[in-house]
Amino acid sequence: MESQLGEGASVGVEGTRLEELAPEPLLTRDYETRPSLVYERLRQQHGPVAPVDLLGVPAWLVLGYREALKVLQDDGGWPKGLQHWRARTDGEVPADWPLGPSLEVNHVLIQGGPGYGSLRTAWDAALKPFQDPGRPQAKRLKAAVTAYADELITLVGQGGGTGVADLSAQFSRPLPLMVASHLLGFPGSQGDDALMDMWRVLDAGPDAEPALERLLATLAELAAVKLEKPGDDFPSHLLAAHPGLSLDELARELFMLLGMVSDHVGILMSNTVVDVISGDGGGVRASLSAGMIRETMNRVVMRKPPLVNFVPRFAAEDTPLGNYTIRAGDPVWVSAAAAHADPLFADHVASGSTISTRAHLSWGAGPRQCPARELASTVAAVGVGRLFERFSDLELALPADQLPWRSSPFMRGLRSLPVRYELVPGTAPGRAPALPPAPEPEAAEPVLPDRSARQRSSLWRYLTGLIRSGR
Repeated sequence: MESQLGEGASVGVEGTRLEELAPEPLLTRDYETRPSLVYERLRQQHGPVAPVDLLGVPAWLVLGYREALKVLQDDGGWPKGLQHWRARTDGEVPADWPLGPSLEVNHVLIQGGPGYGSLRTAWDAALKPFQDPGRPQAKRLKAAVTAYADELITLVGQGGGTGVADLSAQFSRPLPLMVASHLLGFPGSQGDDALMDMWRVLDAGPDAEPALERLLATLAELAAVKLEKPGDDFPSHLLAAHPGLSLDELARELFMLLGMVSDHVGILMSNTVVDVISGDGGGVRASLSAGMIRETMNRVVMRKPPLVNFVPRFAAEDTPLGNYTIRAGDPVWVSAAAAHADPLFADHVASGSTISTRAHLSWGAGPRQCPARELASTVAAVGVGRLFERFSDLELALPADQLPWRSSPFMRGLRSLPVRYELVPGTAPGRAPALPPAPEPEAAEPVLPDRSARQRSSLWRYLTGLIRSGR
C-alpha cells in the first residue's frame, strides 16, 4: 500500500527537526467537535505521519494504518518510557505541561525499560483467572457484571416504567467502575468513594488533582490490606505474581486498572447503544438480534474507537516513517481513530456485513496490546446485552448529530447519552433483581454488597439524585 498525498502536501526532508516544521495545534475547537476532519486535513497535508503541537509541545501523529502497525508491533524500534524522550531530557518540555502528570505515573501502560517485561508478565498472570471463561473467578465476575447492570437498570426504573434517562451517567460510566471495584476486592461499598474520585480524575476538572491524591491514598490502603490478607482478587493475584512491588507501585497499577476498565468500557457501551438505536451502524441491528454483540462492538470501534490516540512512543534511532525521518528521541503518538479512517485500510472493510473485522486497533497491537482487552470486552458485552433485554424500547432523546462529545488527547466519548426508555412489560420499577448465586461454593462473599450499605454510599446517593432530579 502506498500513501497518497493531497495537492500541496508537504514532503519530509531528511534531517529536518520536528521543531522546525512549525507543527499546527492538534487540540483545537475543530478537534473537539469533528476530529475526523482534522485527521483528514493533516493526512492531505503531510501523508500518513504529521507533525502536531500538543499544548505547546511538538510531536509526531501517526495517521496511516500501515505506519501505526509498524510502530505498535516494534517495541524495540519504538519503545515506551519517558526516559527515551530527548526534548524532555534536554529540559525543553515545560514543567507545567498539562499532559505531564498523566504520562509520569509509571505504571504498566506507560513504563518502558528492563522492568516492563516482568511487570507485564505479572499483569497477564493476575488477569488470567478473570479472563479465562472456564475459571471460577471469570464466572463470578460475569455474574457480578449482570447483577450490577440489573441494579443500575432497576434504579433507572424507579423514575417510572417509561421516562427519560442519561444512560452515560446512569449506566455506562458507573457499571465498569463498579466492576473494577469488584476486581480490586474493595470490602462492601467502601470502594464507592474511590470510584467517585476516579470519575473526577477522568473528567480532568478543577478538583482532579486532589481527587487523584485521595484515590492513590485509598488504593495504597487497599494494597496494604491485600498484602496483609490476600484474597481472590486482582491486587492479590498481582502481588503473588510480582512480590517485589512496593505499596506505592501496586497502588499505581490498581489506578491503571481502574482507568483501563472504566473509561474505555463506558465509552464503548455508550457508542454501541447509539449505533444500535440510531441505526447508524447499518447491519448493527441484525448483528444484535442474532446475539452477536461482540461483532457489533467490533464494528463500532472501527468508526468510533474510545481510545483515539495511544500514549507516546519514541524513536530508538533516526527512522523513516511516512514522508518524514523521525529523529531518535522524538515522541510519536499513534492515532487509532485516524488509522481506522485511512482510505488504504477503511476502503477494504465491508460496510454492509454483520461480521466485523478483527483488524481494528482499539486495544492496540503487538506485544504491548492491552492486557485487559478480554475482560473489558466481556463487561461491555454483558452490559449492552442486559440493556436491550430489560428495556423494550430505547430511543435517542436528541438527534445523533447533536449528542455532546468530550475529547481529550487520549479518549473520545459522550458527555451524556439522553434516551427515552420503556421497561420490558412486567418489570416492576424499583424492585431489585435477585442476586445470582455464587457459582463456586468457596466464594464466601455475595456478588453485590449489602444494599443498605450501597444506599448510604456516595456513588449511590449521586445516582439516586439523578433519578430524583429527572422526575
